[in-house]
Amino acid sequence: MTRIGITGHSNLSADSAELVRKALVDALEDYTEGGLVGISCLARGADQLFAEEVLDLGGQLEVVLPSADYREAKVGPEARGGFDRLLVRAHHVRYMSLTAGRQAYEEANEAVLGGVDLLFAVWDGQPSGGGGGTADAVRLATERGIPVNVIWPEGARRG
Repeated sequence: MTRIGITGHSNLSADSAELVRKALVDALEDYTEGGLVGISCLARGADQLFAEEVLDLGGQLEVVLPSADYREAKVGPEARGGFDRLLVRAHHVRYMSLTAGRQAYEEANEAVLGGVDLLFAVWDGQPSGGGGGTADAVRLATERGIPVNVIWPEGARRG
């Protein structure tokens, strides 16, 4: 079974979401034979697109929530339906011990990286705005020898 984690931008532009979704499907199809486990923090944008595609391809979803209050603190009312639909389909859910914030995101990145064979990064190559961002996760994975597949299709942009 291949265990793939996701890190990526939460602020994808509306027209980029479908480009990223297709690129994720193309990348995931190489790992469906023999079992696929996707590990996601379920942040909006790349994390949720990845989770949806893992499930659609018959894989298992494991969720690492940065904090017990993540849904209430960080998931807007308009996005809770999609978040909840993915959360209830998860095979396993792990809650980090901190309240929502940068340190919680850093711990969540550590938890994701600690359980994967490969990291997908929906990333434009730009630095993170603080600890726990996409660039930080890519740097940590690279330092630990975890292969990183950067996914940034032509025409994709942040919103």
